[in-house]
Amino acid sequence: MLAFTFPGQGSQRPGMGRPWAEHESWELVAEASEMAERDVARLLLDADAEELRDTRNAQLTTFVSSLLVLDAAERLGVEPSFCAGHSLGEYTALTATGALGFDEGVRLVCERADAMYDAGHRNPGTMAAVLGLDDDQVEVACRRADSEVWVANFNAPGQVVIAGSPAGVAAAGVVAKELGAKKVMPLQVSGAFHTPFMAPARDRLRTAIAEANPRDTEVPVVSNVDALAHDQGAEWSSLLSAQLSSPVRWKHCLLALASLGVTDFVELGPGAVLTGMAKRTVESARTISISTPEDLDKLLEWLHAGTTTAPSGPSPIATHHEGEHLFAVERLVVSPGAGVFEPISTLADGVTISVGTVIGHVGDNEVRSAFSGVLQSFIAVSGERVTHRQPIAWLRTI
Repeated sequence: MLAFTFPGQGSQRPGMGRPWAEHESWELVAEASEMAERDVARLLLDADAEELRDTRNAQLTTFVSSLLVLDAAERLGVEPSFCAGHSLGEYTALTATGALGFDEGVRLVCERADAMYDAGHRNPGTMAAVLGLDDDQVEVACRRADSEVWVANFNAPGQVVIAGSPAGVAAAGVVAKELGAKKVMPLQVSGAFHTPFMAPARDRLRTAIAEANPRDTEVPVVSNVDALAHDQGAEWSSLLSAQLSSPVRWKHCLLALASLGVTDFVELGPGAVLTGMAKRTVESARTISISTPEDLDKLLEWLHAGTTTAPSGPSPIATHHEGEHLFAVERLVVSPGAGVFEPISTLADGVTISVGTVIGHVGDNEVRSAFSGVLQSFIAVSGERVTHRQPIAWLRTI
């Protein structure tokens, strides 16, 4: 099985949008700029490291960059069995699965970033990575510091992030070294994220999440809060709200995915931080990170290699992700424009359609298939706002 994972704040880097500027997926940037009322293209192309470090810029650009990569991967016909995202990346995962529309995702990420930025100024704090110490010992270090400091991220074995007041983080770092930590590394952030210091942001974001009204999805998303797979939209209002001031249980998310049968982890977005964490956490994991258009060919080769080395018998990888063979037997139906998608209710998976068959509507535009074949599944969900040429459905040719 295949899982898509999406990075969080801290993975952004200057010029990360340049490789995508001439790619078809770049059209998402103009839409994001309009919704956010920000020049996202300039941030992706020209902003320096200091400007991108601002929480409000870091979250928006990482979110949009990850969706650029996702859009390109979907154009190849690659679909996951599960999705997950680290902190901010959870919003990307929910947008990827259709729980949130693209416009809803952009607006929520902007609201989240603004709220966390303001909370960071209201309750000044910092974060530090503790390396080479067991999870429980890091928690002991926080308690022994006897100050405002908590575990914020369980990233991977021997890699835990603590957060709180500058004095509290410093005190916990001293204790952690006494307990055997190999290194305590300060992080360049503007607040103590995923701790009680974010309570003001949680209160502010709760209403915005409820208004977004996340939808049910076919592809489950594993939550940072409880490390469980969720496909019911109603559950995400409380989960996303709790995420702001609760630790990110990323290590547990990876283990949960592995227990669900996931063997292949594809990181979509800037950097390769999550790929390293997956390697450290899941011993048998196959991993790859995709951040540029040039990586897309590597993805197809990697998927194909997975099918040729898989054990005999049917498997989700062999059935849905055939690497280079995708172009031989599978086709995508894409949106003719931007708007809200509504499928034809009488069409079900497995039905045979011909060239020109109307499979749904995007606004006032008919979505017609340019191919004949067997409908495998809809990629977009009813009520989702889609962009021009966004994949709507995929079918297997006869």
